[in-house]
Amino acid sequence: MLKKELTQVDKIIEDITDTTELTLKISEVSEIYSITSGTAEVLGLKDVQMNELLSFKNGVMGMVHTLHEDRVGVVFLSNPDGLKAGDKAKRTHRVLDVPVGENLLGRVINPLGEPLDDKGPITTKKTRPIEVEAAPIMHRAGVDTPLQTGIKAIDSFTPIGRGQRELILGDRQTGKTAIAIDTIINQKNTDVICIYCAIGQRNAGTARVIADLEKHGVLDKTIVVVASGEDEAGMQYIAPYAATSIGEYFMEKGQDVLIIYDDLTAHARAYRQMSLLLRIPPGREAFPGDIFYIHSRLLERSTHLRKEYGGGSLTSLPIVSTEAGNISAYIPTNIISITDGQIYLSTSLFQKGILPAIDTGRSVSRVGGDAQLPAYRSLVGPLKLFYSQFEELESFAKFGTQLDKETEKQLKRGRAIRAVMGQMQYRLMPAETQIAVFMATNAGLLDNVSEDKILSAQEVIDITLHRHFETVVDAIVNKREKIDTKTQEKMLRAFKTALEQEGIIVEQ
Repeated sequence: MLKKELTQVDKIIEDITDTTELTLKISEVSEIYSITSGTAEVLGLKDVQMNELLSFKNGVMGMVHTLHEDRVGVVFLSNPDGLKAGDKAKRTHRVLDVPVGENLLGRVINPLGEPLDDKGPITTKKTRPIEVEAAPIMHRAGVDTPLQTGIKAIDSFTPIGRGQRELILGDRQTGKTAIAIDTIINQKNTDVICIYCAIGQRNAGTARVIADLEKHGVLDKTIVVVASGEDEAGMQYIAPYAATSIGEYFMEKGQDVLIIYDDLTAHARAYRQMSLLLRIPPGREAFPGDIFYIHSRLLERSTHLRKEYGGGSLTSLPIVSTEAGNISAYIPTNIISITDGQIYLSTSLFQKGILPAIDTGRSVSRVGGDAQLPAYRSLVGPLKLFYSQFEELESFAKFGTQLDKETEKQLKRGRAIRAVMGQMQYRLMPAETQIAVFMATNAGLLDNVSEDKILSAQEVIDITLHRHFETVVDAIVNKREKIDTKTQEKMLRAFKTALEQEGIIVEQ
């Protein structure tokens, strides 16, 4: 009886082995040699790749950052508390990537694509590596479409084109983030998808930014990527690369994307911390020798693609903090040399209450002029020349010398231009209204308007423009046409009449 039962068991085992395909799975496992704050050295793992994820106990993940003959340097992406030398490290055979797709719109995520906003899980079908080679030069098209910020001082003097890299720099608390947020808000009625990447910022500050975006109805078309100052340096380091990979997904689908890096100074410091802990030799200001390269390979991914390669664009506005207005420091000069121009915010202008505190003399856009609406060009040249002359004249006028009539006229015009360029946060102005206001300023309609009435004068011009010149608005914005002399004269007469009717005194 027992023999019969054993025969049946043998037959069952034989059937199972015949129908089961056995495969041998080899895991490459090593151990931590040394561990410090946020980084570790792991022995062996000779076949490991750069940027590959390693798993440790308690679900801690790390990214391979340096390769040596007998060990690898790892930066942790989550808190490594509880890990110690001798603990196991296991290869995942997965290069660090980030989920991409439309489901990310309106969400707040960390650089790994994990939600931070309590709106439930995010389901996406695709992922992209965080490190991708920039598009080759033959895949790129010229920058020919403006990205309107709604800020007069930028859209006129330092215009930004879709696919451009325009640096925003200045000291702390001068309004850098405010300009970036206004630019996102101004895309509300456009087809531009926005990404705000917060690197090393305080959680309270990032929460205010998210609240502003939600209040102004643009959060639904914005993706917020957050690596706060409380996160590991490794998480702060990968944040801008992850955000850029998300943007590239939309760009390759033919869409226009705007990405804000707030800010790359914190990113550089996180990289310096990682590098010093991993014993990479320090250079100037203790930054490692490849600090330029980590930003150049990031910003080079912003471009405008030719139609056969998707036709989309990725516009980046990196933010950099300076100290005591020193734009010749290491990180600012590096990023100035990488980008296509910079918007410099002056502490002295900010303290005088001139907002936005943009120093027009130090700000420049190297490629944005080609994308600017043609109607701007005939107006901006005289405005910029007049304003630069005014700043010199105003400094001499302070000595109390007697001024001739021509100088008085120039001072009046300069003050009018300065008042017109003033703009509070969230008070954005469409391109056609900006052009109408500049036209009136150039013609001297606002020379004798007191500063407290400048805002009212601009509102009157805006109403008059949209009430009587809709065909001109269409020609300016949609057909990208210049305004001929006869039309300008007709518009100026209408503006003058409207200003007089509203009780805003205009003397010619």
